[in-house]
Amino acid sequence: MLLRIVSIIFPLFAIVLAGWFYGRRHKPDMALANQLNMDVFVPALVFAALAGKSFDLLGYQALAFGAVAVVLGSGLLAWPLARLLKVDTKTFLPPMMFNNSGNMGLPLAVLAFGEAALPAAVVLFLVENLLHFSLGAWMLDHRARLITLWRMPIMLAALAGLAVSLSSIPLWPPLLTAIRMLGDISIPLLLFTLGVRLAGASFHAWGIGVAGAVARPVLGMLIAWGAGLALGLSPQHQAMLLVFGALPPAVLNYVFAERYAQEPDKVASIVMVGNVAALLFIPLALALALG
Repeated sequence: MLLRIVSIIFPLFAIVLAGWFYGRRHKPDMALANQLNMDVFVPALVFAALAGKSFDLLGYQALAFGAVAVVLGSGLLAWPLARLLKVDTKTFLPPMMFNNSGNMGLPLAVLAFGEAALPAAVVLFLVENLLHFSLGAWMLDHRARLITLWRMPIMLAALAGLAVSLSSIPLWPPLLTAIRMLGDISIPLLLFTLGVRLAGASFHAWGIGVAGAVARPVLGMLIAWGAGLALGLSPQHQAMLLVFGALPPAVLNYVFAERYAQEPDKVASIVMVGNVAALLFIPLALALALG
């Protein structure tokens, strides 16, 4: 079991570490790479996962509800903890709710559960992103315009992929191969850019960072375990939801905090310490999920 867990997490953290070393040495501006990933490569991955075969939407309904429960439940349970730590809830709650389902969740699901699990991982990713760009933005600014959510390339790709799958429209195989090849770029690039971001991280508010690094996966796994039982998920979906619950805070939390001037230094510490702590919590979640 230990060897299996190491074989799953080693490629992830090896690529993140490569990004960290490169970021420390060259301090590259990854803005263009990130924009290309979110506008082209990740949408291609999402489209290929949903349109590449018959996608049973109802078969993933319970898993989607489980993801919603993990996101919202984590925020609910983190509320009293934020009060106890005397931290602004707008600073502490979003990193507890919105996890790294893209940079770490997608590659981890493929390595742990195989390529066949990619559609389920995409569902978890879409649910988390949908809530982050809607509820997450509203939490930081009640005037945030949610209509922009439906203009996101990822959401458009998801709708297009579902439309193709549900209508059984045959895609020209070379076209689908080209889209898949574009999507294949996204996962290693997500991991590499995460490493580059970690290289420039600030750990100024390390106390809050440690508290968040422990609370995020612990609360997430507890809720995922309860939601999996309550929703009657299949063993594989239960395992995937448990790993989803253990994921560290999304780097996007820092981007949002900076955009809305919501104590970005504290949020950066929560996010970065949380991603380092994933070295401990991800293997624990895999041991529980695969055991």
